Amino acid sequence: MVPARLSTVLLALALTLTVALPAARAECVGENLIDSMPEAERRALFDAADRVPYPRGNFWRATRGDQTIHLIGTYHLDDPRHAATMDRISPLIDSASTVLVEAGPDEEAALMSDLARDPSLMVQTEGPTLREALTDPEWQLLSDAMRERGMPPFMVSKFRPWYVSMLLALPACGLDGMEEGMGGLDGLVIARAQENGIPLQALESHDTVFRLFAAMSLEDQLAMIRSSLALEPISADYSVTLADAYFQGESRVIWELTRALSLRLPGQDPAQIEADFARMEQVLMTDRNRAWIPVLVTAAEEGPVLAAFGALHLPGDTGVLRLLEEAGFALERLPL
Repeated sequence: MVPARLSTVLLALALTLTVALPAARAECVGENLIDSMPEAERRALFDAADRVPYPRGNFWRATRGDQTIHLIGTYHLDDPRHAATMDRISPLIDSASTVLVEAGPDEEAALMSDLARDPSLMVQTEGPTLREALTDPEWQLLSDAMRERGMPPFMVSKFRPWYVSMLLALPACGLDGMEEGMGGLDGLVIARAQENGIPLQALESHDTVFRLFAAMSLEDQLAMIRSSLALEPISADYSVTLADAYFQGESRVIWELTRALSLRLPGQDPAQIEADFARMEQVLMTDRNRAWIPVLVTAAEEGPVLAAFGALHLPGDTGVLRLLEEAGFALERLPL
């Protein structure tokens, strides 16, 4: 069972998972929560981040013999600051033998095919709807939040709760003009590779997100919605903070901030939250990171590789960078 307290980390999932969400644009106006913290709290965030290997930096080169992998940690929402990143990495995309991404066009097509064949993957086909499962006040809060995101409550009521929590992870302000969105830096990388005929390969199966949440009970998923709604008032500030941290190359600070916000919610047990975050890191990052390493290494044996995936996968004891180091690769942080 996935503990309900882990729901607050869903706000970070836009940076760790590629899922069937509408393309969003990072146009929120809000306060940077880290900048406004007292100095001691801010220092504690960075100290916590620094306790893991490779805590900062979004652009790296891994080499082993004649094998070269360029790794770019991505932000899955659109932002005009991606243009500078693309200027830097486009030559590497063009010269790569393979571009690796979390999910490419083939995976998106397979995902849509699965959903067309089996709507129950994302829609509740039996049991209570969200309108029936939530209290009247909870449903009213959710309805208001979804209307702000351009989604009618009657439709949302039929979605699986975990998916609704993912929608709540994208602030309403970030969905302005979403029809123009490119899917963040990932989408820009994919488009560049397609334009230049560079082979694209996915790091994982298209159904990864479904398998990640398949073991969750209905009550766990409902609790995730409740906690996400509790953070709704600061969602714009949080979105601004995450984007700023990403473009400053502070990947691990994003994770530590989410942990700190979780601890601030009323009635939380710090020890339980630490255990919950360890479990979430194992499921969402460690297990996936380990599965990606053979894919990265095999591709590198065929020629230079550029790999683009969520920035939170880079740092940590079981981050992609440390795992490549353990596989014999030398690592070099590159400027952006």
